[in-house]
Amino acid sequence: MARSNGLASVEHLAEVFGVTQSTIRRDLSTLDKSNQLARTYGGVIAVRSPHYEASLQERASDSHRAKDTIGRWAADQVEPGETVLLDAGTTTARVAAHLHGTSPLTVVTSGLTPFFELADDSAMQRILLGGEYREVSQSFVGPLTEAALDRWSFDRAFLGADAVTAERGICEASPAQTRLKELMARAGDEVYVLAHAGKLGATPFNAWVHLPGKWTLVTDAGATEEQLTPFREHGITTVVTG
Repeated sequence: MARSNGLASVEHLAEVFGVTQSTIRRDLSTLDKSNQLARTYGGVIAVRSPHYEASLQERASDSHRAKDTIGRWAADQVEPGETVLLDAGTTTARVAAHLHGTSPLTVVTSGLTPFFELADDSAMQRILLGGEYREVSQSFVGPLTEAALDRWSFDRAFLGADAVTAERGICEASPAQTRLKELMARAGDEVYVLAHAGKLGATPFNAWVHLPGKWTLVTDAGATEEQLTPFREHGITTVVTG
């Protein structure tokens, strides 16, 4: 399935084989350790490359229910009158989708996916950070994006992640992404990392975001105690949604 479709999600595999998601995760870990498949984005990919970055289209169909519960919880934290930063990605797009009706509100984002979720909502101020376009994530990065971001501070910053660990922070495909996310984290009074269970503890890439001392991990009910314990032991506030 991974070789033919490019991505096999934990949710879909559990449904196909009629077993629990925790069973699937254990089996996928075994396949990953033997280099038969590579764990990423809540499932596995064929080992075309050790550092394969899934496209936004591949991510959109992965763990949609988990992302929606995370997005709903995140949007519920936002109060009218706030200025909010949304990172690029499919999970932050679900935050945007649940922000409708929260006004007045200023939303700043570097991603087209969250931006287009709010494109028709004239009740809020919407600002898109420009810069160098990354087609794979439909987002903007680079010096121009960073310069625009430098003019802002935020009541809340919601960051996406390719993966996240308690020890090292957010794992991303490129240093350009990690640099921008670090600046985003510095600009937020409250910083949230939105990551469904499949991203917890994974290390698919070699670029890392060093997060500020205080931040909140927001994940879904698929996360196991084994996955959550390292974050709690590091004093990271952990929210399980759904």
